[in-house]
Amino acid sequence: MILRIASYNIHKSKGSDGRFDPARVIDVINALSADVLALQEVDFRFRGRPAALPQDALREGCALVPVALTPTGPNSLGWHGQTLLLRKGITLAALHHVALPGFEPRGALIADLDAGSGPLRLVGVHLGLRRADRRSQLAHIRARLRDDDARPALIVGDFNEWSAAEGFEALHGFEMTSPGASYPARAPFGRLDRMATNAGISVLRSGVFDSHLARRASDHLPIWADLRLTN
Repeated sequence: MILRIASYNIHKSKGSDGRFDPARVIDVINALSADVLALQEVDFRFRGRPAALPQDALREGCALVPVALTPTGPNSLGWHGQTLLLRKGITLAALHHVALPGFEPRGALIADLDAGSGPLRLVGVHLGLRRADRRSQLAHIRARLRDDDARPALIVGDFNEWSAAEGFEALHGFEMTSPGASYPARAPFGRLDRMATNAGISVLRSGVFDSHLARRASDHLPIWADLRLTN
């Protein structure tokens, strides 16, 4: 079975043209045809962190379903600005909210999924702006993904890392996939959005979803990868 995993930093539904427009973000999400989608910046940052992607609009217009999580605030969609969307038929067995170290508040979501072909552990991330923080955050996440756990696992999201080689030292046993330049959306050159997979996963194809709408809907383009679970 092949799964399409995607990641999208929606920039609080504010496009590269300065417009707040959740509807076009949802249109981009639907165009991805993803089975599992990790979203970042789904909430505004201040005043109780209300949702920047309205849940009513998601329910009415999106082919994917948000996971049930403990939100940051009473009107938030995500936890630390992140959530996961699943295709109907994919089962969420457990969801862990992980606080990450660093100068600014950051967190990760660890989801234990069953897509019909066996268990999959997926970590959604939006790492810090400082490399020292990102290194400690990845080390914290890697410690949660124990070597004696045989499940296929991946880490996906906005890694905020400009380097192609530095900053990933903690991810021993994982292979990094950088599908392409995804930032800034209007003229992308930074490979900030990535995923890392362990030996239980084969990456068959990967890419950046680039369209006229995607270049306007957010300051990031979405990334995607087609995966096969090998364990």
